[in-house]
Amino acid sequence: MDEPKKKRITDVKTALTKAEHYCAYQERSQQEVREKLYDMGMYPTGVEQVITQLIIDNFLNEERFAKAYAQGKFRMKSWGRNKIKQGLKLKRVPDKLINKALQTIDGDDYLHTLEDLLQKKQEQIQENDAFKRRYKLVQYALSRGFESDLINDILRAKELQKS
Repeated sequence: MDEPKKKRITDVKTALTKAEHYCAYQERSQQEVREKLYDMGMYPTGVEQVITQLIIDNFLNEERFAKAYAQGKFRMKSWGRNKIKQGLKLKRVPDKLINKALQTIDGDDYLHTLEDLLQKKQEQIQENDAFKRRYKLVQYALSRGFESDLINDILRAKELQKS
């Protein structure tokens, strides 16, 4: 069965109103809004007009978005800096703003989160071989976006505590 055709929105005022609602719901990157407007059927000149107006009216703020994204992914999903950085790059946020957003993550909280993550995972791993267990822990933490030097430092400290 054919899907019903979506009505194309080419009027800048209508698109602006819809985009304002879209941005008011949660922080958005320029790229997300741009894609949404193209999905509505807007033409490139209209899209850029709407984006410009959203920035002027402070509905769209890339720095605010980057900080909210970094904090949210860290607090809610326990993502590490590498994974957050990758996510922001996919949303086409400039490197300068990515670095600013990553600096908002508290260093002590970051280490504590990594320690908790490794502790929980260690309890789940059913592996007797110490090398394989360590490898699995490292791979898990890397997949969550944490830096290998921090992972190794924490695992080394835990191993020293045991002996």
